[in-house]
Amino acid sequence: MATEKAIFAGGCFWCMVQPFDTWDGVHQVISGYTGGHVENPTYEQVKTGETGHYEAVEIIYDPEIISYETILDVYWQQVDPTDPDGQFQDRGSQYRAAIFYTTQEQKEKAEASKAELAASGKFTKPIVTEILPATVFYPAEEYHQDFYKKESEYYQEDRAKSGRDEFIEKHWKAE
Repeated sequence: MATEKAIFAGGCFWCMVQPFDTWDGVHQVISGYTGGHVENPTYEQVKTGETGHYEAVEIIYDPEIISYETILDVYWQQVDPTDPDGQFQDRGSQYRAAIFYTTQEQKEKAEASKAELAASGKFTKPIVTEILPATVFYPAEEYHQDFYKKESEYYQEDRAKSGRDEFIEKHWKAE
């Protein structure tokens, strides 16, 4: 079985795992850090916003079961693609939204999906989510992995405060 990787940043990585974790063909969703200039960063370093890293998820999937285009569709429905300064309650460079492509084909598909979203009229502000080449992905500390399962009550409280679900409901209810 051949697998591929998709890497997305969409604010706090805790909220980015569950939406992908439940799809057939997705084998693993790993919380971590990418895009920065510090090797093997820790959560404490990344949350300062000074390492250049994004909180991100690396999705290991079977392209015979779930397509990259489907994963992109799921991604867009988890983020505010018009916010250049973070996502929802999480502010700062480490919480920016971005798509990290691992192949030229992923880059082209990501750019096409971004253009399609921009043309849809769903948002009145410009789509500012960046599409960037993938760099080293560092898995986050173990306690961050599958946080929505391990600490479900705390996760639900944090997510409820974030405004993410209201945003998704407002913009994607019909989907």
